[in-house]
Amino acid sequence: MSTDALPSSAETVIIGAGAVGCSVAYHLTELGAEDVVVLDKGPLPVTGGSSTHAPGIMFQTSPSKIQTKTAHYTTRLLKDAGVYNETGGIELARSEERMDFLRRRVEWATAYGLPEPELLEPEEVTERLPLVDAEEILGGYYSPTDGQVAGTDALQWYIETTPASFHGHTEVTDLELEDDAVRAVETDRGRIECDRCVLATNNWAYQTGQLADVELPIAPVEHQYVVTEPLEELRGNERADDAVTGLEIPGDREITESMAQPPDRPVGRDQDNSLYFRTHGEGYGLGSYNHEPLVVDPDEMGSNSAESQASVHSFTEKHWRKATHPNREKSPKQAFDELLPATADAEFDATENGIFVYTPDGMPVLGETAQVDGLWTGLAIWWTHSGGYGKILAEWMETGVPRLPSGPVDTSGIDVNRFEPHAGNKQYFMDRGGMRYQQVYSIVEPRWQPADRRGLRTSPFYHRQQELGAEFYQSGGWEVPQWYESNADLVSEYEDRIPDQDGWQGSNRSPIEGAEHLHTREKVSMYDMTTFSSIMVEGSDAGDFLQRVCSNDMDLSIGQVRYTTMLNEGGTVLADLTVARLDDDEYMVTTGGGNSPGIHGSWLEEHAPETVSVTVEESAKSTIGLWGPNARLLLQRTTEADLSNDAFPYFSGKRIYVGDVPVIALRLSYVGELGWELWAPTEYGQKLWDTLWEAGQDLGVRPMGAGAVESMRLEKGFRLWGADVDTDVNPYEAGLPFAVDLDTDFVGKEALVEARDDGIDQRVACLTLDDSTDAMLGGRPVYADGEAVGYVQAGDYGYSVGESIAYTYLPEEYAAAGTSVRIECEGRSYDATVRDEPLFDPGRDKIIR
Repeated sequence: MSTDALPSSAETVIIGAGAVGCSVAYHLTELGAEDVVVLDKGPLPVTGGSSTHAPGIMFQTSPSKIQTKTAHYTTRLLKDAGVYNETGGIELARSEERMDFLRRRVEWATAYGLPEPELLEPEEVTERLPLVDAEEILGGYYSPTDGQVAGTDALQWYIETTPASFHGHTEVTDLELEDDAVRAVETDRGRIECDRCVLATNNWAYQTGQLADVELPIAPVEHQYVVTEPLEELRGNERADDAVTGLEIPGDREITESMAQPPDRPVGRDQDNSLYFRTHGEGYGLGSYNHEPLVVDPDEMGSNSAESQASVHSFTEKHWRKATHPNREKSPKQAFDELLPATADAEFDATENGIFVYTPDGMPVLGETAQVDGLWTGLAIWWTHSGGYGKILAEWMETGVPRLPSGPVDTSGIDVNRFEPHAGNKQYFMDRGGMRYQQVYSIVEPRWQPADRRGLRTSPFYHRQQELGAEFYQSGGWEVPQWYESNADLVSEYEDRIPDQDGWQGSNRSPIEGAEHLHTREKVSMYDMTTFSSIMVEGSDAGDFLQRVCSNDMDLSIGQVRYTTMLNEGGTVLADLTVARLDDDEYMVTTGGGNSPGIHGSWLEEHAPETVSVTVEESAKSTIGLWGPNARLLLQRTTEADLSNDAFPYFSGKRIYVGDVPVIALRLSYVGELGWELWAPTEYGQKLWDTLWEAGQDLGVRPMGAGAVESMRLEKGFRLWGADVDTDVNPYEAGLPFAVDLDTDFVGKEALVEARDDGIDQRVACLTLDDSTDAMLGGRPVYADGEAVGYVQAGDYGYSVGESIAYTYLPEEYAAAGTSVRIECEGRSYDATVRDEPLFDPGRDKIIR
C-alpha cells in the first residue's frame, strides 16, 4: 500500500520501488516480515526507472538454471496477478548456426523444467507471427509460456497488495553506518532508523553502493526501442487507452503509454541481428541491441524531471540506420525491413534509448554485502527474473536459505561477494558491461575467453608458464593455464587413448589436455593452484568456531587434515572445504578459486566471534599441486622431511622446506594420484616452481593445466563446488555423507537431519556413455522412462577409464548403478548407464601408498 507519512524507523528499508524492490517487499511480507518501507525518488508507480520504460518482453529460456527458474517463477506469479500476457515467445533463426543454438534452447528448457518447448518450421512461425517474412528464416524456437508483463500494472498490483509502506518522491541521500552495520537511511524527507536495508536501485546501483563505500560493479548501458505508427496489417488490435490515465509520469508520456499496450501475438526475437519485437495495439514495437555499446558513466545517471526520465536517453538515429555493432553486418533498420516488411516505411510514434544494467559476468547481484552488515542487494535484474529473485532474496533474508518454491537454489553465480578485487574499478566494469551487452544475443562458445583486460592477476609461476606455452584461461581475473604447448609431444605418445572432440563439444579444447591427464597418471606433473585460497582461522576459540560452521568433526590433532562441508541454515552445501590444524590455535582452511574466497571467506568472517581471527589470504600464498606416481620421489629430493606414508600419511599436513622455500605441505590430491599441495608465501613462488622443476627432470615432470584436472577429478568422483555440488543440494544428496558427523553440532544440522529422516529423494549419479566418446555439456537433459529426470551438471571424457563421464542428480529410483538413461546433447541422443563411483581407483591404492 502507498502512504504519505515517512516513518522514523523500520525493520527493513528497500531503496527502489521498481520491479525488484516491489518484488522483495511482496515476498518479505508474504514470509511474515513486518515494518517494511519502500522508497523511491520518482513518482509511484512510474518511478522513472527501467521497470516502466521497458517493453516487458519475457523470454524464459537460458543456459543458466537459476535464470530459467527465476524467469518461470516470475511468469507464474505475474500471471496469477493478472498482469502478465502469456502470448508465447518465438526466437527465430536466420542461420544454420542459430538453428543449432535453438536446439540447445530446447535442451535447456527441458532440463530446467519449462513446459512444452518446441522447434518450429518457417511456416509454423508465420502462422503465429504473420508479418514475419518466411523466406528470411530457417525456423524458430517456441516457448508457450513466454510473454510480456504490463510493467505499470504490475507495479500497481505490488503496491496495492503488499502490506508495506511505499513512498515516492523520496530521495535517499546517505546511508548511516555504525560498526560496519546499517543503522539508518537518510532521505531528503527525513531519517529512517532500520535494521537492514535493501538496494534495489538497478541503474543507480553504483551510486547507492557508494553511500556505504561499497563498490558495486554495475554498468548502465543504453539500448534502442521504437514503436511504429499504426500499421494497416494490425488495424483493429485492442488498445488499452486508459492504462496510465491519472498517473504522474516523468518525461515523455508517450513512451509509458506505448509500453502499457499489450501484445496480441507471440513476442519475437531475431538474435542473429540482436533484435526483438512485439505488437503494441496497432503498432509494432522494435527493440535493438544491434549497435555499439553505449555505456553510461554510472556517476552521471542523474534524476528525473518533468521533462525527462533519467533512465531514458534521446533516440540516436545513427544507431538505428547504420551498422555499428562490431559483430553484426546489418543495421537494425535493414534487418527489420527484411524480417517485418510491413514496418519498413512506418513512422515512429515513440522512440527511446532505454537504460538497463550489466555486471562483468552478466549475472545479477544478490545477497548481503561482506563490507556492511544488514546491507542487502537485489540488482542487475530485469522484469523477466524479478519475481523469482525477489522470492530468493526474501527467503535468504528471513530464513537464511535462498530458495524458490521448487527448493533451494545455487547462489554461487549471483552472490554480491563473488567479484574479484579489481571489479570495482569503474572503467573495468564499464568495459566489461559493454562486452556483456554485445553478447546478449551472441552465440558464445563453450569455454569462451575474453581478449581484453587480461593479465590482471598472475601467479609467480606466470613467466615460467609463458615459456612453456601455456594456453591461459581467465578465472576470477587470474590467468590459469588450461594446457601447455610444451606438452604437445605427448599427444602422439597417447594418441590411441585421446579421441577427437568435434563440433560444439570440442570448442576451445585441445588433445593436449588428454595427454597431460595420462602423463600425470604415469609419471608426475605440477599444477598451479594459486587461484585456490587459504583462510587462516586463529585464536583460542578457533576449534570451537570451526566445529560450529563445519559439518564434519573438527576435533583434529595438530597435523591432521579433514574434508568437510559448510552448510547454511537449511542444511544445503554452502561450501566444501579442507581444514588443516597447524598448531594449537591455528587452522588453515582451503577453498577453491573463482568466487570462493569472496563468498566463503566473507561468510566465515561474518560468523566468527571476537575471539577468533579470520584472514582470507587470497593471493597471499602461491600453491603447486604435485601429483603422480613419482611425486614422492621428486619431492623427497628437495626436502629433509620424511615423506614416507607412515610419517606423512594421506590427509595430513606439516610445515617443511622445499629447498630454501618454507612450505605448508598437505598430503592431498584432487586428481586421484599420490601427491601433495604445497602452499608457500607468494614471494617464494617462482623459487618453489624452479626447485621442483629442476629436481624432476629425469622423473618426467611436466606442467599440467586445468583441462586435465577436470577430467581426472571426474574419474575420481571428486566434487567441484559451483558445478556438481552447491547450495541447492545437501551432503547426502551430493554423495558426501562422510563429510557429516551428526555427533557434533553445526549450522544446518537440524534441517539436514530432518531432510535425512524425511527421505532423500534425489542423489548424485555418475553416468558413462554406452557407445560414444563425445564429451557432454552442462545443462543437457537426462531422460528415463521417456521423461526428463535430471540434467548434466558436469561432463568430460575420462582418458584413464576410456569412457565419457557425466555427473547428474537423479530421483532415487533411477540413481542405482546399472540403470539405463539417455542424454540429449547438441541434438543427439546418447545412451548412458549409471555407474558406481569412483570410476578410477575405487580402493584408493594410488593415493595411499
